[in-house]
Amino acid sequence: MDFGGVSYVGVLVATVAAFLIGAVYYGALAKPWMKAARIAPEDTKMSPVLFINSVICELVMAFILAGLIGHLGTGQVTPYNGLVSGFFVWLGFVATTLAVNHRYQDFGWDLTLIDGLHWLLVLLAMGTIIGWFGS
Repeated sequence: MDFGGVSYVGVLVATVAAFLIGAVYYGALAKPWMKAARIAPEDTKMSPVLFINSVICELVMAFILAGLIGHLGTGQVTPYNGLVSGFFVWLGFVATTLAVNHRYQDFGWDLTLIDGLHWLLVLLAMGTIIGWFGS
């Protein structure tokens, strides 16, 4: 079950893992994150639409990451190469985007660190899972 070397099962498992990582991570860091994001607890909205949006975006992220890892070549879709690819995608695109956006939005580095670590964990997990299913 693959398209151009992309394991659909791997992408789905990576998506579920990403969502669970976010739930646990932000569940544990809810108060510091809300403070850093300047969100009052009484203003939080836990709409199902937010969760659906998260899953869809994480699915796209996993699929694109799988395609990038697949471009390493035949026999190169491994957990290690997935982990390294996830790190480089995070460093080159996610961390830099967060740093730029948060500075222009006048948020502190605490928000960048909280969100950045979340996405690092997500991309490392996704890359490893995708590599595991591809090996």
